[in-house]
Amino acid sequence: MLKILKSQPVLVIAFIAALITMFIVTPDKEYLGYINRTVLIELFALMIAVAGFRSVGIFDKASDLMLKKAGTSRRIVLILVLLCFFSSMLVTNDVALITFVPLNLMIFASAKDEKIRIRTIVLETIAANLGSMMTPVGNPQNLYIYDEYKLTAWDFIRTTLPSGIVSFIVLVLLTLIIPAEKCASPSEKNSEFRIAPTIGYVALFAVCLLTVFRYIPDWICLIAALVVALIFDRSLLTKADYPLLGTFLCFFIFVGNIARIDAVNDFFRGILSGNELIISFLLSQVISNVPAAVMLSSFTDKGTVLLLGVDIGGLGTIIASLASLISFQFYRKTNTAQSGRYMLTFTAISMILLAPLLILNLIIM
Repeated sequence: MLKILKSQPVLVIAFIAALITMFIVTPDKEYLGYINRTVLIELFALMIAVAGFRSVGIFDKASDLMLKKAGTSRRIVLILVLLCFFSSMLVTNDVALITFVPLNLMIFASAKDEKIRIRTIVLETIAANLGSMMTPVGNPQNLYIYDEYKLTAWDFIRTTLPSGIVSFIVLVLLTLIIPAEKCASPSEKNSEFRIAPTIGYVALFAVCLLTVFRYIPDWICLIAALVVALIFDRSLLTKADYPLLGTFLCFFIFVGNIARIDAVNDFFRGILSGNELIISFLLSQVISNVPAAVMLSSFTDKGTVLLLGVDIGGLGTIIASLASLISFQFYRKTNTAQSGRYMLTFTAISMILLAPLLILNLIIM
Protein backbone atom coordinates (compact mmCIF):
# COMPACT_ATOMS: atom_id res chain seq x y z
CA MET A 1 0.00 0.00 0.00
CA LEU A 2 2.86 2.35 0.88
CA LYS A 3 4.45 1.66 -2.52
CA ILE A 4 1.21 2.54 -4.32
CA LEU A 5 0.87 5.72 -2.23
CA LYS A 6 4.37 6.82 -3.21
CA SER A 7 3.92 6.05 -6.91
CA GLN A 8 0.29 7.20 -7.31
CA PRO A 9 -0.54 9.58 -4.43
CA VAL A 10 -3.32 11.42 -6.26
CA LEU A 11 -5.06 8.16 -7.22
CA VAL A 12 -4.92 6.92 -3.60
CA ILE A 13 -6.26 10.22 -2.26
CA ALA A 14 -9.03 10.23 -4.88
CA PHE A 15 -9.98 6.65 -4.01
CA ILE A 16 -10.12 7.37 -0.27
CA ALA A 17 -12.15 10.54 -0.87
CA ALA A 18 -14.63 8.66 -3.06
CA LEU A 19 -14.88 5.82 -0.53
CA ILE A 20 -15.61 8.18 2.37
CA THR A 21 -18.39 9.95 0.47
CA MET A 22 -19.95 6.59 -0.41
CA PHE A 23 -20.69 6.09 3.30
CA ILE A 24 -22.43 9.48 3.37
CA VAL A 25 -24.33 9.10 0.09
CA THR A 26 -25.36 5.48 -0.33
CA PRO A 27 -24.69 4.11 -3.83
CA ASP A 28 -27.79 4.29 -6.02
CA LYS A 29 -28.77 4.66 -9.67
CA GLU A 30 -27.73 8.33 -9.65
CA TYR A 31 -24.08 7.21 -9.45
CA LEU A 32 -24.26 6.32 -13.15
CA GLY A 33 -24.85 9.99 -13.91
CA TYR A 34 -21.60 10.99 -12.19
CA ILE A 35 -19.35 9.39 -14.80
CA ASN A 36 -18.36 11.40 -17.84
CA ARG A 37 -17.92 8.41 -20.14
CA THR A 38 -16.89 10.49 -23.14
CA VAL A 39 -13.90 12.03 -21.35
CA LEU A 40 -12.65 8.62 -20.20
CA ILE A 41 -12.95 7.18 -23.71
CA GLU A 42 -11.25 10.18 -25.32
CA LEU A 43 -8.38 10.05 -22.84
CA PHE A 44 -7.91 6.32 -23.36
CA ALA A 45 -7.93 6.60 -27.16
CA LEU A 46 -5.50 9.53 -27.12
CA MET A 47 -3.15 7.54 -24.89
CA ILE A 48 -3.18 4.64 -27.35
CA ALA A 49 -2.57 6.95 -30.34
CA VAL A 50 0.31 8.76 -28.65
CA ALA A 51 1.87 5.51 -27.44
CA GLY A 52 1.69 4.35 -31.05
CA PHE A 53 3.49 7.48 -32.26
CA ARG A 54 6.23 6.85 -29.72
CA SER A 55 6.59 3.21 -30.77
CA VAL A 56 7.33 4.13 -34.39
CA GLY A 57 9.82 6.83 -33.39
CA ILE A 58 7.97 9.84 -34.74
CA PHE A 59 8.99 12.03 -31.80
CA ASP A 60 12.64 10.95 -32.00
CA LYS A 61 12.79 11.73 -35.71
CA ALA A 62 11.14 15.12 -35.27
CA SER A 63 13.44 16.15 -32.44
CA ASP A 64 16.58 14.94 -34.25
CA LEU A 65 15.57 16.89 -37.34
CA MET A 66 15.09 20.13 -35.40
CA LEU A 67 18.20 19.70 -33.26
CA LYS A 68 20.50 18.83 -36.13
CA LYS A 69 21.64 22.37 -36.85
CA ALA A 70 21.57 23.77 -33.30
CA GLY A 71 25.07 24.82 -32.30
CA THR A 72 24.85 26.48 -28.87
CA SER A 73 23.34 25.53 -25.54
CA ARG A 74 20.97 28.49 -25.66
CA ARG A 75 19.74 27.61 -29.15
CA ILE A 76 19.23 23.96 -28.20
CA VAL A 77 17.26 24.99 -25.10
CA LEU A 78 15.13 27.34 -27.21
CA ILE A 79 14.38 24.47 -29.61
CA LEU A 80 13.53 22.10 -26.74
CA VAL A 81 11.26 24.72 -25.17
CA LEU A 82 9.49 25.28 -28.50
CA LEU A 83 9.17 21.51 -29.02
CA CYS A 84 7.56 21.10 -25.60
CA PHE A 85 5.32 24.15 -26.02
CA PHE A 86 3.90 23.22 -29.41
CA SER A 87 3.95 19.40 -29.22
CA SER A 88 2.04 19.48 -25.91
CA MET A 89 -0.88 21.08 -27.74
CA LEU A 90 -1.44 17.82 -29.61
CA VAL A 91 0.10 15.00 -27.57
CA THR A 92 -0.45 16.35 -24.00
CA ASN A 93 2.05 17.89 -21.61
CA ASP A 94 2.88 14.51 -20.04
CA VAL A 95 3.95 12.96 -23.34
CA ALA A 96 5.92 16.03 -24.39
CA LEU A 97 7.96 15.83 -21.18
CA ILE A 98 8.41 12.05 -21.31
CA THR A 99 9.76 12.54 -24.83
CA PHE A 100 11.99 15.58 -24.53
CA VAL A 101 13.31 15.67 -20.94
CA PRO A 102 15.40 12.49 -21.44
CA LEU A 103 16.74 14.07 -24.63
CA ASN A 104 17.65 17.15 -22.60
CA LEU A 105 19.47 15.05 -20.00
CA MET A 106 21.43 13.31 -22.76
CA ILE A 107 22.45 16.58 -24.42
CA PHE A 108 23.54 18.23 -21.18
CA ALA A 109 24.97 15.10 -19.52
CA SER A 110 28.46 16.61 -19.55
CA ALA A 111 27.40 20.11 -18.48
CA LYS A 112 29.81 21.39 -15.84
CA ASP A 113 27.29 23.76 -14.26
CA GLU A 114 24.33 21.93 -12.70
CA LYS A 115 22.31 25.14 -12.83
CA ILE A 116 22.18 24.88 -16.62
CA ARG A 117 20.64 21.41 -16.54
CA ILE A 118 18.11 22.44 -13.90
CA ARG A 119 17.09 25.61 -15.73
CA THR A 120 16.64 23.82 -19.06
CA ILE A 121 14.46 21.07 -17.57
CA VAL A 122 12.37 23.60 -15.64
CA LEU A 123 11.86 25.70 -18.77
CA GLU A 124 10.83 22.59 -20.73
CA THR A 125 8.38 21.59 -18.01
CA ILE A 126 6.72 24.98 -17.79
CA ALA A 127 6.62 25.23 -21.60
CA ALA A 128 4.75 21.92 -21.81
CA ASN A 129 2.29 22.95 -19.10
CA LEU A 130 1.57 26.31 -20.72
CA GLY A 131 1.55 25.15 -24.33
CA SER A 132 -0.93 22.42 -23.45
CA MET A 133 -3.47 25.02 -22.30
CA MET A 134 -3.97 26.08 -25.92
CA THR A 135 -6.02 23.09 -27.13
CA PRO A 136 -8.76 20.84 -25.72
CA VAL A 137 -6.49 17.78 -26.12
CA GLY A 138 -3.43 19.44 -24.59
CA ASN A 139 -4.05 18.08 -21.10
CA PRO A 140 -6.68 16.09 -19.19
CA GLN A 141 -8.31 19.05 -17.45
CA ASN A 142 -8.84 20.83 -20.76
CA LEU A 143 -10.47 17.78 -22.28
CA TYR A 144 -12.72 17.41 -19.25
CA ILE A 145 -13.78 21.06 -19.10
CA TYR A 146 -14.29 21.26 -22.87
CA ASP A 147 -16.69 18.33 -22.76
CA GLU A 148 -18.32 19.07 -19.40
CA TYR A 149 -19.28 22.64 -20.32
CA LYS A 150 -19.90 21.84 -23.99
CA LEU A 151 -17.55 24.61 -25.10
CA THR A 152 -17.07 25.41 -28.77
CA ALA A 153 -13.65 25.57 -30.40
CA TRP A 154 -13.99 29.35 -30.61
CA ASP A 155 -14.92 29.61 -26.91
CA PHE A 156 -11.81 27.67 -26.06
CA ILE A 157 -9.39 29.53 -28.34
CA ARG A 158 -10.50 33.03 -27.38
CA THR A 159 -10.20 32.07 -23.70
CA THR A 160 -6.69 30.62 -23.79
CA LEU A 161 -5.06 32.55 -26.66
CA PRO A 162 -4.08 35.71 -24.71
CA SER A 163 -2.41 33.66 -21.98
CA GLY A 164 -0.75 31.45 -24.58
CA ILE A 165 0.77 34.42 -26.41
CA VAL A 166 2.09 36.00 -23.20
CA SER A 167 3.47 32.62 -22.06
CA PHE A 168 5.25 32.09 -25.36
CA ILE A 169 6.91 35.52 -25.30
CA VAL A 170 8.08 35.22 -21.68
CA LEU A 171 9.38 31.67 -22.21
CA VAL A 172 11.43 32.73 -25.24
CA LEU A 173 12.90 35.62 -23.22
CA LEU A 174 13.70 33.29 -20.32
CA THR A 175 15.90 31.13 -22.57
CA LEU A 176 18.35 34.05 -22.47
CA ILE A 177 19.39 32.89 -18.97
CA ILE A 178 21.10 29.94 -20.68
CA PRO A 179 24.69 30.73 -21.75
CA ALA A 180 25.39 30.64 -25.50
CA GLU A 181 28.11 28.00 -25.26
CA LYS A 182 29.00 25.56 -28.00
CA CYS A 183 27.11 22.31 -27.63
CA ALA A 184 26.94 19.32 -29.97
CA SER A 185 23.55 17.87 -30.72
CA PRO A 186 22.98 14.10 -30.48
CA SER A 187 23.64 11.98 -33.53
CA GLU A 188 20.58 11.08 -35.57
CA LYS A 189 19.15 7.66 -34.79
CA ASN A 190 18.81 5.19 -37.64
CA SER A 191 15.50 3.39 -37.36
CA GLU A 192 13.25 1.81 -39.94
CA PHE A 193 10.17 3.87 -40.75
CA ARG A 194 7.05 1.71 -40.62
CA ILE A 195 4.40 3.15 -42.91
CA ALA A 196 1.36 0.99 -42.11
CA PRO A 197 1.39 1.47 -38.30
CA THR A 198 2.08 5.16 -38.69
CA ILE A 199 -0.95 5.58 -40.96
CA GLY A 200 -3.04 3.65 -38.44
CA TYR A 201 -1.96 5.86 -35.52
CA VAL A 202 -2.52 9.05 -37.52
CA ALA A 203 -6.01 7.81 -38.42
CA LEU A 204 -6.75 7.02 -34.76
CA PHE A 205 -5.54 10.45 -33.69
CA ALA A 206 -7.83 12.02 -36.31
CA VAL A 207 -10.75 10.00 -34.92
CA CYS A 208 -9.88 11.25 -31.42
CA LEU A 209 -9.98 14.87 -32.60
CA LEU A 210 -13.28 14.33 -34.39
CA THR A 211 -14.69 12.87 -31.18
CA VAL A 212 -13.39 15.74 -29.06
CA PHE A 213 -15.01 18.25 -31.42
CA ARG A 214 -18.23 16.17 -31.34
CA TYR A 215 -18.36 15.13 -34.99
CA ILE A 216 -18.52 11.42 -34.19
CA PRO A 217 -19.81 9.52 -31.11
CA ASP A 218 -17.46 8.32 -28.39
CA TRP A 219 -18.16 4.61 -28.93
CA ILE A 220 -16.63 4.81 -32.42
CA CYS A 221 -13.51 6.33 -30.86
CA LEU A 222 -13.27 3.48 -28.36
CA ILE A 223 -13.69 0.81 -31.04
CA ALA A 224 -11.10 2.55 -33.24
CA ALA A 225 -8.54 2.60 -30.40
CA LEU A 226 -9.03 -1.11 -29.65
CA VAL A 227 -8.92 -2.13 -33.32
CA VAL A 228 -5.78 -0.11 -34.09
CA ALA A 229 -3.98 -1.51 -31.04
CA LEU A 230 -4.98 -5.10 -31.81
CA ILE A 231 -3.92 -4.81 -35.44
CA PHE A 232 -0.60 -3.00 -35.09
CA ASP A 233 0.70 -3.45 -31.54
CA ARG A 234 -1.22 -5.10 -28.71
CA SER A 235 1.33 -3.90 -26.16
CA LEU A 236 -0.07 -0.37 -26.60
CA LEU A 237 -3.03 -1.46 -24.48
CA THR A 238 -0.64 -1.83 -21.52
CA LYS A 239 0.81 1.66 -22.03
CA ALA A 240 -2.33 3.69 -21.37
CA ASP A 241 -2.21 5.71 -18.14
CA TYR A 242 -4.75 3.65 -16.23
CA PRO A 243 -3.97 5.35 -12.88
CA LEU A 244 -5.02 8.67 -14.44
CA LEU A 245 -8.25 7.11 -15.74
CA GLY A 246 -8.84 5.64 -12.29
CA THR A 247 -8.22 9.03 -10.69
CA PHE A 248 -10.85 10.60 -12.93
CA LEU A 249 -13.32 7.82 -12.08
CA CYS A 250 -12.80 8.26 -8.33
CA PHE A 251 -13.12 12.02 -8.53
CA PHE A 252 -16.32 11.70 -10.57
CA ILE A 253 -17.79 9.68 -7.70
CA PHE A 254 -16.40 12.02 -5.03
CA VAL A 255 -17.63 15.18 -6.73
CA GLY A 256 -21.00 13.65 -7.58
CA ASN A 257 -21.53 12.70 -3.95
CA ILE A 258 -20.48 15.97 -2.33
CA ALA A 259 -22.68 17.87 -4.80
CA ARG A 260 -25.63 16.01 -3.22
CA ILE A 261 -24.68 17.19 0.27
CA ASP A 262 -26.52 20.50 0.65
CA ALA A 263 -24.14 22.09 3.17
CA VAL A 264 -21.06 21.31 1.07
CA ASN A 265 -22.79 22.39 -2.13
CA ASP A 266 -23.80 25.73 -0.64
CA PHE A 267 -20.32 26.33 0.79
CA PHE A 268 -18.47 25.80 -2.49
CA ARG A 269 -20.96 27.77 -4.54
CA GLY A 270 -20.64 30.61 -2.05
CA ILE A 271 -16.84 30.88 -2.09
CA LEU A 272 -16.59 30.31 -5.84
CA SER A 273 -19.05 33.00 -6.89
CA GLY A 274 -16.95 35.74 -8.49
CA ASN A 275 -13.69 34.07 -7.36
CA GLU A 276 -13.50 31.15 -9.80
CA LEU A 277 -10.07 32.10 -11.17
CA ILE A 278 -8.34 32.53 -7.82
CA ILE A 279 -10.01 29.58 -6.05
CA SER A 280 -9.28 27.15 -8.90
CA PHE A 281 -5.68 28.39 -9.03
CA LEU A 282 -5.19 28.00 -5.26
CA LEU A 283 -6.84 24.58 -5.10
CA SER A 284 -4.59 23.40 -7.94
CA GLN A 285 -1.55 24.21 -5.80
CA VAL A 286 -2.71 21.69 -3.21
CA ILE A 287 -4.36 18.82 -5.10
CA SER A 288 -3.09 19.55 -8.66
CA ASN A 289 -5.08 21.02 -11.52
CA VAL A 290 -6.79 17.89 -12.88
CA PRO A 291 -8.63 17.00 -9.64
CA ALA A 292 -9.31 20.70 -9.02
CA ALA A 293 -11.06 20.98 -12.40
CA VAL A 294 -13.25 17.93 -11.76
CA MET A 295 -14.09 18.98 -8.22
CA LEU A 296 -14.97 22.62 -8.87
CA SER A 297 -16.94 21.99 -12.06
CA SER A 298 -19.94 20.90 -10.02
CA PHE A 299 -20.19 24.27 -8.30
CA THR A 300 -19.85 26.84 -11.08
CA ASP A 301 -21.24 27.42 -14.55
CA LYS A 302 -18.26 29.59 -15.57
CA GLY A 303 -16.36 26.96 -17.48
CA THR A 304 -13.97 29.31 -19.30
CA VAL A 305 -12.87 30.99 -16.06
CA LEU A 306 -12.36 27.60 -14.44
CA LEU A 307 -10.36 26.54 -17.50
CA LEU A 308 -7.95 29.45 -17.09
CA GLY A 309 -7.71 29.00 -13.33
CA VAL A 310 -6.65 25.36 -13.44
CA ASP A 311 -4.37 25.82 -16.46
CA ILE A 312 -2.54 28.74 -14.87
CA GLY A 313 -2.73 26.71 -11.68
CA GLY A 314 -0.20 24.33 -13.21
CA LEU A 315 2.38 26.94 -12.26
CA GLY A 316 3.46 27.40 -8.66
CA THR A 317 4.11 24.29 -6.59
CA ILE A 318 5.71 21.17 -8.02
CA ILE A 319 2.46 19.23 -7.47
CA ALA A 320 0.22 21.84 -9.12
CA SER A 321 0.54 19.90 -12.38
CA LEU A 322 1.21 16.17 -12.27
CA ALA A 323 3.23 16.56 -15.48
CA SER A 324 5.76 18.63 -13.51
CA LEU A 325 6.45 15.60 -11.33
CA ILE A 326 7.45 13.63 -14.44
CA SER A 327 10.33 16.01 -15.14
CA PHE A 328 11.38 16.06 -11.49
CA GLN A 329 11.44 12.26 -11.35
CA PHE A 330 13.68 12.13 -14.43
CA TYR A 331 16.04 14.72 -12.96
CA ARG A 332 16.33 13.35 -9.42
CA LYS A 333 17.49 9.98 -10.78
CA THR A 334 20.62 11.57 -12.29
CA ASN A 335 23.93 11.19 -10.48
CA THR A 336 24.40 14.92 -9.90
CA ALA A 337 20.82 15.75 -8.92
CA GLN A 338 20.31 18.68 -6.56
CA SER A 339 16.64 18.36 -5.67
CA GLY A 340 16.52 21.39 -3.39
CA ARG A 341 17.98 23.68 -6.04
CA TYR A 342 15.58 22.22 -8.61
CA MET A 343 12.56 23.03 -6.39
CA LEU A 344 13.77 26.59 -5.82
CA THR A 345 14.45 27.14 -9.52
CA PHE A 346 11.08 25.70 -10.54
CA THR A 347 9.26 27.92 -8.05
CA ALA A 348 11.19 31.05 -9.04
CA ILE A 349 10.64 30.64 -12.80
CA SER A 350 6.98 29.69 -12.21
CA MET A 351 6.47 32.93 -10.32
CA ILE A 352 8.06 34.95 -13.12
CA LEU A 353 5.45 33.56 -15.52
CA LEU A 354 2.62 33.42 -13.01
CA ALA A 355 2.54 37.14 -12.19
CA PRO A 356 1.77 38.47 -15.72
CA LEU A 357 -0.68 35.64 -16.44
CA LEU A 358 -2.73 36.20 -13.29
CA ILE A 359 -2.74 39.97 -13.77
CA LEU A 360 -3.74 39.61 -17.43
CA ASN A 361 -6.66 37.32 -16.69
CA LEU A 362 -7.89 39.22 -13.65
CA ILE A 363 -8.12 42.26 -15.92
CA ILE A 364 -9.82 40.65 -18.92
CA MET A 365 -12.18 38.22 -17.17
